[in-house]
Formats: sequence, C-alpha cells, structure tokens
Amino acid sequence: MTTINLISPVDGSVYAERTALPLADAQAAVARARKAQGDWAAQPLETRIATVLAGIVALEGMAAEIVPELAWQMGRPVRYGGEFGGVRERADYMAGIASDVLADEVVENSDNFTRLIAREAQGVVFVIAPWNYPFLTAVNTIVPALIAGNAVVLKHASQTLLAGERLAQAFHAGGVPQDVFQNVVLDHATTESLIGDRAFDFINFTGSVGGGRAIEKAAAGTFSGTGLELGGKDPGYVRADADLEAAVDGLMDGAMFNSGQCCCGIERIYVHESLYGAFVEEAVTWARAQRLGNPLEQDTTMGPMAHKRFAAIVRDQVAEAVAQGAHALIDPSEFSADDGGAYLAPQILTHVTHDMRVMREESFGPVVGIMSVKDDAEAIRLMNDCAYGLTASIWTRDAKAARSIGGQIQTGTVLMNRCDYLDPALCWTGCKDTGRGAALSALGYLALTRAKSYHLKKA
Repeated sequence: MTTINLISPVDGSVYAERTALPLADAQAAVARARKAQGDWAAQPLETRIATVLAGIVALEGMAAEIVPELAWQMGRPVRYGGEFGGVRERADYMAGIASDVLADEVVENSDNFTRLIAREAQGVVFVIAPWNYPFLTAVNTIVPALIAGNAVVLKHASQTLLAGERLAQAFHAGGVPQDVFQNVVLDHATTESLIGDRAFDFINFTGSVGGGRAIEKAAAGTFSGTGLELGGKDPGYVRADADLEAAVDGLMDGAMFNSGQCCCGIERIYVHESLYGAFVEEAVTWARAQRLGNPLEQDTTMGPMAHKRFAAIVRDQVAEAVAQGAHALIDPSEFSADDGGAYLAPQILTHVTHDMRVMREESFGPVVGIMSVKDDAEAIRLMNDCAYGLTASIWTRDAKAARSIGGQIQTGTVLMNRCDYLDPALCWTGCKDTGRGAALSALGYLALTRAKSYHLKKA
C-alpha cells in the first residue's frame, strides 16, 4: 500500500498521512457513485440546489478549524480567513442560474410535434483538485456538477489532503448522499488506471502542464470529456493613462498574494516608459512592506510556499536571471524569515528579457519581472510571447482601448483595472498550454451535462 504524506511548509513536519486506496477499492468506490447517481439525478432540481447549498453552509461552519488547517497544509496566513467569501459567491451564482441554464430548450411544441434539447448529467464526474486554493478550485466543478445531477469523486492534492475530507464532511452534513459525493486518496497509477478504464464520464483537472498531458494520455480513446486548467504566466500592462497608485497596489498584490501561488497571479508586468521608473520605485516599497513569517500569526502577510521544492524553482529562476543580467531589487536579508527553504522573500526583477526563464516559464512564487514598453503594440507582442494564456490585466482609464487590446491578446480572460480575480458569471477558460475547457458561468453547466434531443411526432 502507498502512504501519502502531507509535509507542512510551516515547520517541515508530517502534518497528515493517509493510505492510498488499492485499485480494487477505488473501482468499488466509483461503482457506488455510479449506482447512486441515478437516484440523485431523479431528485427535483430545487432539492439538489438546496442540498448543495446546505453543504456550503456546513463548510462555512467549519471555518475556525479550516483556516489554521490551511496554514499548516499549504502556508496561507490565517489573517486572510480562508476562501469562504469566494466559495459562497461562486456557489450562490451557480445555484442561481441553474434552473434557467438546465431548462429544456423547446424548439417546437405544436399539435404535430414536440422538439426540444434537454440537458442530462454526464454521470460520474472526477475532480482532481490542486493545493493552492483547495476549496475555491474544487467548488468550481463540484457545486455545478452536483446541482446538474452528477455524482462526484474528488481526489485532492497530497498537499491539501484535509481539504478533501472537509468538503466531504460538509456536503454529507448538508444532505448529499455519501456515495454521490466521495473524497478518495489515490496514487498516480491508480488514477491513470481508472481514467483509462473509462470509470468517469467527465474529468476536471487543475494542475501542471505535465499533469494535464498525463490525464489526456490516460483518457485517450475513452472519449471521456476533460476540462484542463494547466497554469499560467499572466501579464499585467500599465498604460500611460493608468492610475499609478492603483496599478502598483493591484498588480503587486496579484503577484505576491498567497506567496505568488495563484493560477491567475501576475508573473510579468509591462509598464509604459513614462510611468516605468515611478512604478518600479513604488513596487519595491510595496514589497518591502510585506511581513514574511509564520502563517499562524495574525501580522504575517506572506507565509511559506507550499513546499520547499517549489521555492527552489523560484530561487533557481531568479539566480539564473541575475546571471543573465537582471537586477534583483529586494535583498532577501531584509526578510529574516527567508530560510533558504519554503520561506521565500518577495522579489522584483528589472532589466529582464524574454530570453530568461523567469519571464517565460511559470514561477508560481513571489517573484515578478517588470519591463518598460513604448506603446500598446510592444506590450501586446510581449504579452503574447508566452506558452500560456489564462488571464491578462490591463490598467488604463480607457475602456475602449482595453477592449481593443484585449481582443489582440491570446488569453482566456481580460481584466481592466483589476487582476487575480475569477468572476463566476464569466467563463473560466484558457488557451495554449493553459489547457482547455469551460468552468463556471452558464458554459460550466454545459460542460458538466450532455445534450439529449427529443423529436416527438404526435399521433
């Protein structure tokens, strides 16, 4: 049997350990989910909505336990209070649109014919959730999948094992049958075997590009649907007409919040040459005001990265960039908690180029490179010079210009005067190596259901 260890970034201790299910037990769990799904789908939509929302209420009731657990599991400071605001916003929105989106699309209802398109649950939905926002990312799929009548099997990241258990505890307390929502601990081999055997009707994965490729390879030939969000290298562009103070505060928070471990966090900033010097100066001041330390302490604004190996990637990128001519503007010695391990000081790099890994490959840590640009065209070219396409942030007072620039950026979401934000009313999607699929919004329901057409000729 395989033991999954959760190593806490707070102190390097084993915070939790669980035994992965053997293949036969995992297959039995999925079989129970499939058997239970029909009865769940037969429940009135209003009942499913109320039950799922009751689960969200139960989850909110666990806040006092969950917030410090998050700090221990992946390092987010307790001062931020967990992910409950976003969870509630997304759950309420998806519940609110369900009856309209899932309603039959009636093409004709005459004396001679009834023709319509119905939405039917996919069946068993497999959610492979990441550790960086273990509740937010999971509910993006879990909530609409359950509301739409699917059974859900959740496999959470090893770094956030307890988050999966909390979600199961909450939804079961709200009334979702235990076999309809299951949290399972699986190793990679068992996961790939289940996918390859077509155990699931839809698979949602949030994680690395390599992980996404493994999912697609395992699913090849099964015709199972997949939704893949595989990371980003999201840019911010500060135009000449931007509100400088707002841009600095917004983009730096987008770059450093959660120690930079955000799927849509800002990793590259392009500033019009007229604002460049002032922007860099204020950005450095912003970064130096952060407090790196124990995430269980209320005055800590930046905790450790989730694992020391993640911090090592960022340190390597920074060192390599400096060796190639970049200027590192923050001396790590200014942050006494930077221990060379999981605790990593924020970093700002200037004199960077796109020949450097730090400006091309995902960092997923508290580092950002800043470049000066002469105009929109140069900014667009640089923003598109990337293998990823999740979000792009434009800072300007001209909405028409933002719309025009956004139309030229290869990305899934364009934001103006904000960043690192997911609007549940809008489709969460990406392009290029960020992956494919549609989460949240009405399109999220369409991904989690399948169309069934009815052509009924009346006697």
